[in-house]
Amino acid sequence: MLFDYETLKLIWWVLVGVLLVGFAITDGFDMGACALLPFLGKTDDERRVVINTVGPHWEGNQVWFVTAGGALFAAWPAVYAAAFSGFYWAMLLVLFALFFRPVGFDYRSKLTNTKWRKAWDMGLIAGGVVPSLVFGVAFGNLLLGVPFQHDELLRPSYSGNLFGLLNPFGLLCGVVSLAMLSMHGAVWVQLRSHGVVELRAQRYAQLLSVVTLVAFALAGIWLSMGIDGYRIISQPALDALPNPLAKEVEVAAGAWLSNYSLYPLSMLAPITGFTGLIGVFLMAGRGRTGWSFLFSALALAGIIATAGVSMFPFVMPSSLSPNSSLTLWDAASSHLTLNVMTIAAIIFVPTVLGYTLWCYRSLWAKISVEYIQDNDYSSY
Repeated sequence: MLFDYETLKLIWWVLVGVLLVGFAITDGFDMGACALLPFLGKTDDERRVVINTVGPHWEGNQVWFVTAGGALFAAWPAVYAAAFSGFYWAMLLVLFALFFRPVGFDYRSKLTNTKWRKAWDMGLIAGGVVPSLVFGVAFGNLLLGVPFQHDELLRPSYSGNLFGLLNPFGLLCGVVSLAMLSMHGAVWVQLRSHGVVELRAQRYAQLLSVVTLVAFALAGIWLSMGIDGYRIISQPALDALPNPLAKEVEVAAGAWLSNYSLYPLSMLAPITGFTGLIGVFLMAGRGRTGWSFLFSALALAGIIATAGVSMFPFVMPSSLSPNSSLTLWDAASSHLTLNVMTIAAIIFVPTVLGYTLWCYRSLWAKISVEYIQDNDYSSY
């Protein structure tokens, strides 16, 4: 075996987080750009500039989303089963919104008819706004606790519904997610465009960095003052065979903040988030687009890591039966499965990352309205 069982469980908690951050940084900017489409592009040519900045990359970016879902299924099958049952309608909402993206990108510019293009623009906007909002709402509900439980045969049952997810704290986390991905999209468009579109993207990048910072801070204050967290009282050995019901969990005020005192280095997560947001505001305003994109990526990584560190080692807490909560220790696949997955990740993650970077380098160009007018044959 490559690693011991306990180490592998921790490694895959980190790797799933890395995949989620990779998805947010790559697919996040094209969802954010589409969400801002009516604000960054006032004319058809300007909207085509925005679409052409993400057009060559959006499909490859979704690899990170698919990979994260596959890793969740393989590494934490119990989480996959409970989450995809509990969040079923939310998942369908995301998928149906994402369906608009491929057809919108491919068919929007096939005709010059104004109504045709505006209709596909609405589809692209929905494909950017809806997933960005729902992902944040889902994370917010994880921090609140999800209404599911296991029976004596470890079969999960869920008692919530889609509207139950739309609670005030969940919606605030949705605002954080939508604002940060829209900011990331604006930073990307500023990086890849010229002229009036670039100037608008600069303004929205600064505005949305402030909105994200305020919403992120409010979510942190709310979490620390008004939301009870989860804490493990007793559990089997960390390398034991998974059994979610073998532990004892309590719900306590301030429990989600305990990791920051236990592991002081974990404070780097929120610090990175806030630093990245401030960096975006400063660098975007100065036209330092490369630095702005770097700070935006750091902001996304810091915000996502903050949620993960706060919940550690919980992955999916249960509000109905705290002892049924799923953690990285008792929701993992077998030792052999995690070993095989680790070997595959060592080989293929650098390969995919290298190919992705090569694609960005090969297809790099700044887009302007003049470029669109001179290259009207462009697919987008």
